[in-house]
Amino acid sequence: MGCVFQRLGSSLWEGSPHGRREPRTADSRATAGAPSLSGWPKDSGPGLHPGLGQAGGPVTPAAAPARCPPLLHLSLGKPGLPGPPTMPPIQPCPSCQACGPRRGAPTRRGQPLPALRLLAGPAVPGGMEGPWSSTHVSLVLPLLVLLLLGPARQATAQRCPQACICDNSRRHVACRHQNLTEVPDAIPELTQRLNLQGNLLKVLPAAAFQGLPHLTHLDLRHCQVELVAEGAFRGLGRLLLLNLASNHLRELPQEALDGLGSLRRLELEGNALEELRPGTFGALGALATLNLAHNALVYLPAMTFQGLLRVRWLRLSHNALSVLAPEALAGLPALRRLSLHHNELQALPGPALSQARGLARLELGHNPLTYAGEEDGLALPGLRELLLDGGALQALGPRAFAHCPRLHTLDLRGNQLDTLPPLQGPGQLRRLRLQGNPLWCGCQARPLLEWLARARVRSDGACRGPRRLRGEALDALRPWDLRCPGDAAQEEEEQEERAGSGPRGPPRDPPRGPVEDRAVAPCPRACVCAPESRHSSCEGCGLQAVPRGFPNDTLLLDLRRNHFPLVPRAAFPGLGHLVSLHLQHCGIAELEAGALAGLGRLIYLYLSDNQLAGLSAAALAGVPRLGYLYLERNRFLQVPGAALRALPSLFSLHLQDNAVDRLAPGDLGGTRALRWLYLSGNRITEVPPGALGPARELEKLHLDRNQLREVPTGALEGLPALLELQLSGNPLRALHDGAFQPVSRSLQHLFLNSSGLEQISPGAFSGLGPGLQSLHLQKNQLRALPALPSLSQLELIDLSSNPFHCDCQLLPLHRWAPPPRPPARDHPAALGQAPVISLGTLCPCPSEQLGGRGRSHESQACMSPFQGQLPLPVEVGGGLLWALISSSIK
Repeated sequence: MGCVFQRLGSSLWEGSPHGRREPRTADSRATAGAPSLSGWPKDSGPGLHPGLGQAGGPVTPAAAPARCPPLLHLSLGKPGLPGPPTMPPIQPCPSCQACGPRRGAPTRRGQPLPALRLLAGPAVPGGMEGPWSSTHVSLVLPLLVLLLLGPARQATAQRCPQACICDNSRRHVACRHQNLTEVPDAIPELTQRLNLQGNLLKVLPAAAFQGLPHLTHLDLRHCQVELVAEGAFRGLGRLLLLNLASNHLRELPQEALDGLGSLRRLELEGNALEELRPGTFGALGALATLNLAHNALVYLPAMTFQGLLRVRWLRLSHNALSVLAPEALAGLPALRRLSLHHNELQALPGPALSQARGLARLELGHNPLTYAGEEDGLALPGLRELLLDGGALQALGPRAFAHCPRLHTLDLRGNQLDTLPPLQGPGQLRRLRLQGNPLWCGCQARPLLEWLARARVRSDGACRGPRRLRGEALDALRPWDLRCPGDAAQEEEEQEERAGSGPRGPPRDPPRGPVEDRAVAPCPRACVCAPESRHSSCEGCGLQAVPRGFPNDTLLLDLRRNHFPLVPRAAFPGLGHLVSLHLQHCGIAELEAGALAGLGRLIYLYLSDNQLAGLSAAALAGVPRLGYLYLERNRFLQVPGAALRALPSLFSLHLQDNAVDRLAPGDLGGTRALRWLYLSGNRITEVPPGALGPARELEKLHLDRNQLREVPTGALEGLPALLELQLSGNPLRALHDGAFQPVSRSLQHLFLNSSGLEQISPGAFSGLGPGLQSLHLQKNQLRALPALPSLSQLELIDLSSNPFHCDCQLLPLHRWAPPPRPPARDHPAALGQAPVISLGTLCPCPSEQLGGRGRSHESQACMSPFQGQLPLPVEVGGGLLWALISSSIK
């Protein structure tokens, strides 16, 4: 390296008066003086600048000349002479490895490179004598820096783990679905976005990403992570998004998230978290969104979210939460949106919710709430939207929301309300949603209509009775349309109608158990009965029979993980208020006729992980309001159609992981209210036309992990409301034309991943228009894909892990996809949040022909050979799909 600087210095000044380089002999070079460079260590030599002297192959000391030939040819021109300065290209010295520092040149050990300076040299031809001028130093120093740093920077830019794709221009690295068991250690240090989803990491050790200080987005979805060690993310002080969704986490150590002081969004959805310890999130002071949905949380202790001073959206939906400590939501001053839907809340946790006084939107739908009143203590002065849909509400107190003065929208759809009192307190209420309630438009509804008109509240919903008003929209009625006492004949007719249609009538008292019942009703031995939550639990107590003697006001009864193969007749006496019954993992092989008698208010029945092979209609008699039936992992060989006919209110049926081999016509007879049907992981080979017909309101159909060899197009006829269709994991192999035509107007999400697809007909997706939002085709055997012209509103398309061939077969897809464009100012990518990136797949290309950009005619589009792999990214922004197949395909 020493000879590099010496020859650079000498060659700069060896030339003719006009700046032209004069040929010199070895002798003349040996006698000529040259300026030297100080500050370089005396032991500097070969190896400090890799790549120099290797253009013509390695140079051995034996072959090296006695002195170094000139390294650089440079003419700066002479002041006062015409002609611009010229700089011939740098020519590496072929023998630099044999040359050391010039003898006699002064050096300074340990001095950093920026401090090096050029010392005085001999007289300069052309009148430039003495020390070099600052002009020339400014020209020489950049050259020296380039010589030192150029190869090192190039090596850094080219550094990339073998199993990954590195986009150095955007500083993105993707290592998806590579079966990696640990984080690769050769990831470029400047990486900002790292995608590791779909690997087998299992354990994230301490300082797992310590060499990536610039990381802003880290995707660890579907990595089977079971443990995050304390300090696993230390060193990631710039990280904005951490996605740990869809893993196997059961707990988070106290310091697992330390070092993430800049984190804005944390995704923990789809894990198995059962408990959150106070202080777990204490180091995340900048966090804005925390997603804990689809876990196994049953309880939130006090100060669970302490330290989250900037969180605006907290997602806790799809858990098993039944109790929230009064201080569970304390310390969340910025919280504006709270999602608690699809839990086991039996009553409004008013004291806990009132801690989040800044809430603007509260989602409490699909909880087994039966009553809400002022005594629940809900006080949220900033609340604008309250969702209580899909629950079991039978009555509502007039002052239930008296302490929510800014409430604008109240969603009560899909409950059991037959009447509603005028609501006092929320003076800004403008929207009241009542669809799906059995509203009785008799005289007692007149105060409601008068209040709606007076307060200018828009409402929906329809009358269940009396007969003359059945089906009438509530907002189309006027108070005088409702007949009140005075017309004896009409009053008698309405009483008869109501008596004949079931227990519908005037507003009932709140369904709270009387005090004397709670006082005298003991709790069975080995069980725990909590009067404040009205929950009773005998979980894992080794019981051999269903116990009796629970408090009469019990709302939730948990008997899971005991052993009683038989549930006898009238097994739950005195539990008329019961809403949720848990019988999982009990070895149950049979429910006798009338086993559930007296449970008229039951909404949730859990019979998962038992030995049931069938259910009779008599076994499920007595639960007319049952909405959710869980039968996963039993021994069913067919859908228990006869039993389902006894459940007119069934909303969701779970039959995953049984041995059902066929869905026959009539199996779903009587399930007119069914919205969600889960048949994943069975042995279904056929779904004939008409098999799904009775469930016309079906919204979700999961048929994944079965043995279907073709899309059951005929069976999809008559499902005008279907939003989500899951067909992944079936041996489909091909999609024929019009495969999804019957549901083309309603379908929003289509899953076809891991289906062995080798071919997709050009018309397979015909009819699927702007409504389709996501299309999943990953992990198939697709080598090409037709254009998708009608799918203009796709928000996500996943094509990863397919053996695409980057040839002209992909031209239709490339022409269909609009080119990428910079995100809008308010797009997540521009705001520092994670953009919605659906795909970073590889295109394994044989040495076939690919099109080159710039071709003027499509017939010339596939002419340049290519071998290797091309990235095939598809991104989403602003509701429009962006696609870039490759820069080689026109």
